[in-house]
Amino acid sequence: MIRAETEALVLTPTHPFRIARSEHRSYEHVRVRLEHDGDVGWGEAAPSKRYGETAGTVAAAMDELIPLLGDDPYDLAGIEARWNSTLWENASAKTALSAALHDLLGKRHGLPLYRWFGLSLATVPPTSYTIGIGSPEAMRARVGEADAYPILKIKMGFEGDVEVLERIRAMTDKPIRVDVNEGWSRSEALARIPALEALGVELLEQPLPAADREGLARVASATDIPVVADESCRTSADLAGLIGVVDVVNVKLAKTGSVGEAYRLMTAAKALGFGVFLGCMVESSLGIAAAAHLAPLADWVDLDGHLLLTDDPFVGLRLEDGRVLPDPEEPGLGVRPVAAEVA
Repeated sequence: MIRAETEALVLTPTHPFRIARSEHRSYEHVRVRLEHDGDVGWGEAAPSKRYGETAGTVAAAMDELIPLLGDDPYDLAGIEARWNSTLWENASAKTALSAALHDLLGKRHGLPLYRWFGLSLATVPPTSYTIGIGSPEAMRARVGEADAYPILKIKMGFEGDVEVLERIRAMTDKPIRVDVNEGWSRSEALARIPALEALGVELLEQPLPAADREGLARVASATDIPVVADESCRTSADLAGLIGVVDVVNVKLAKTGSVGEAYRLMTAAKALGFGVFLGCMVESSLGIAAAAHLAPLADWVDLDGHLLLTDDPFVGLRLEDGRVLPDPEEPGLGVRPVAAEVA
């Protein structure tokens, strides 16, 4: 049988992380460890209340999902099918177990996960670095702290957000993306578009509530800035309803429910003509690593969750020319607990 252990994982961001709908001073995640025939795999659940998950719901879901692993870690499709027929939601819990299975199998065969999918790290785009909502002074200070990162993503969706963005643009000529996290109305979005265009914004992420696809289509048709669906796109089942609505979809493993579904979403999106943006939650290197191996499939990358933490409990990722990369030779996810380094 595949044996599983779970443990609470509390992460602290360097600065309180605020977006249009919420603020976090810490994150309660769940770490999972799988073992089968002497091989070990790790995964991280990064629950979001936006999708109905907390550390408590993840723990409860694990009680139902773990017994469905069975005794064959290669039966990835069968395992996913059993999970989804038992629990339709709980995506981050499923993703943690899926990542751990892929980590275990990669280690067993000496294969990094990106090679499992036939990918090359040579095509990985650089990551953006996220500036959360704060006072104008605080946001400008955080921009000043981001010298190592070639692209900025600015959280918007608050009173005076355009004025703050103008101040940030005056500080830097780096590419800027903006993320509204559903924080604007249709009229607010349309009124801000001229300013965003004048400031050279590269991408406009989720300006309206997820369900307002008609409004998203209106916003997308009003600007040449590519509009990105994040909260509006969780799995490949959402793609059909987004055709002709947005230009780009944001793929996050914590939304998809498995590494395999993230891969399917990215490849299907490309086939349908969408641009692919690979994003993340605020996660440790463990959670980010699972996404980093799929980054060669992305047109844009925002894998900075671990870079926002005071104390990352996993190591193994590196930042190279603005790109978040796993070790190209390490099997599986290529990360390990800091405790193992100390030992």
